[in-house]
Amino acid sequence: MRPFKLDKWDLSELVTDPYSPAFTKRLEQIESKVRKFEKNKDILSANISEENFFMLLHFLEEIIEKFSVVSGYASLEYSSDTQSDKTTSLLTKMRKFGAEIDNRTLFFDQWWKKQLDEKNAQRLMQKTGELHEFLRHKRTLARYSLSEPEEKIINTLDVTGHSALVKLYDKITNAFQFTVRIDGRTRTYTREELTQLVRSPKAKTREVAYKALLSQFDKNKGVLGEIYQNIVLNWKDECISIRGYSSPISVRNIGNNIDNKTVESLVSVCRRNSGVFQRFFLLKARLMKIKKLRRYDLYSPIHKKEEKRYSYDKAVKTVLQTLHDFSPSLGEFAKRVFVENHVDSQIRIGKRNGAFCSTITPKITPFVLLNFKGRTSDVFTMAHELGHAIHSMAASGKSIFIQEAPLPLAETASTFSEMLLFDKILSQVSEKEQQSILVEHIDDLYATVGRQAYFTVFEVAAHQKIGENATVQDISDEYMRILKEQFGTSLTISPDFAVEWTCIPHFFHSPFYCYSYSFGNLLSLSLFQRYIKEGMSFVPIYTQILSAGGAVKPEELLKKYNIDITSERFWQEGFDYIENQIRRLDKTID
Repeated sequence: MRPFKLDKWDLSELVTDPYSPAFTKRLEQIESKVRKFEKNKDILSANISEENFFMLLHFLEEIIEKFSVVSGYASLEYSSDTQSDKTTSLLTKMRKFGAEIDNRTLFFDQWWKKQLDEKNAQRLMQKTGELHEFLRHKRTLARYSLSEPEEKIINTLDVTGHSALVKLYDKITNAFQFTVRIDGRTRTYTREELTQLVRSPKAKTREVAYKALLSQFDKNKGVLGEIYQNIVLNWKDECISIRGYSSPISVRNIGNNIDNKTVESLVSVCRRNSGVFQRFFLLKARLMKIKKLRRYDLYSPIHKKEEKRYSYDKAVKTVLQTLHDFSPSLGEFAKRVFVENHVDSQIRIGKRNGAFCSTITPKITPFVLLNFKGRTSDVFTMAHELGHAIHSMAASGKSIFIQEAPLPLAETASTFSEMLLFDKILSQVSEKEQQSILVEHIDDLYATVGRQAYFTVFEVAAHQKIGENATVQDISDEYMRILKEQFGTSLTISPDFAVEWTCIPHFFHSPFYCYSYSFGNLLSLSLFQRYIKEGMSFVPIYTQILSAGGAVKPEELLKKYNIDITSERFWQEGFDYIENQIRRLDKTID
């Protein structure tokens, strides 16, 4: 196998030149298809034939696929360089075009959700096969839909509303550079580079890194807080006041096709088990031979030595081998992402922070953005994002309408892939190294289960308070109160963490997204334990769950495999696994 090298992704499969006549022609062709689709408005009636209904569904599917390619290109190019005026302009152009397409095809959605009677809707759905749940869910959303002219206004204004606010947040924060003095040397870091330092074995370095990060956001908390307040008020005005959702979080739940009860059970169990992670933080302090951790020390290694480094080539091959050992077919899916050069792994100023996987259409291998620094955590991030890619590729036979699983299920394959990697790495190291790896594993479980659940607790509170005219300081005070509930007396929290909420892009990009991480991780713990118990006979079951995409409601899909996600008892089983890992770690202490 050839060596894998840090590189930018190749987007030429999507678009070769967005400023060429050929690209303009593609947009014109999409425009032409939209015009033809609009001409079918007159055939929409209660007695429409099944043949005509299917024709319109496939017509719309084709429009969405073709637009997804050009808009996906613009989004990926922007993520690759958020500071480029050309890519910013292209992204805005595509979003406006997308809003226009949504407006002009909205009549079909409105007819299906609001105008067609239930008897004829059932008649048409009977023979739609895997699209049945997709169509049923749309009917469920009908009670929150507005008239066609009103929906058009919202689609149009969103380009300069929520989307513009998010873009402004990204543009401001992705341009941040952090000048830090460490060990007598002054250097300027990007946020991604600074993030490495919070896992430094040196306590002072961790503190300096966090202070540099938080102070930069604190300096800008006025404008960032203003952006957030407007995003929240926009969410409240549209979703609560105009559409009639019962609460801000219910908007996300219903959009995810998840029952409110399921999410309430999940968050309640996470909140009740805060003591599990608090015990871990106290145990970690013992391992580090200090009285108590500071919040600066949350992700510190337990040994005073440099963390193991991975070359990019070694990381890729380790992850691919891990996935191949579990399932050769799923391993081949992951390999394709690299072979087709669909990975952007370099760190660059202006590039979007973090990591993500983007599925453009079922027919195209997903694209993955990484900011690879060579840490063990970066290898797990790689496994995580490839898990997303595998999930999409396993469901690539589905329509673009249902290829993607609802958001909480969409985190399952990603975290399951991390579990496989953890198991593999742990089996290959000495007992002393196992201690460090166990700590890192529980660190990650905290970051993706406990922390994310408390992010959701904060968002619920913040949306309520902003609706009651809370100031930016009020929001920061609430964030600090929730931090203290989360950590109890297990560590010391300095006042500068009150502005940490302004550093969390998900709060701005996708309100109430974060519980999906808790959901996906705890579900993955359950699935992984079944795999350990059942062995390779579990692999087909797992593959079937992934290949379902969004064709089945999550509660119903998992119930087929004896998993009841509405039950608090089920979520508690995930914490039982975490407690077992903490006890396992405790036994390694002399």
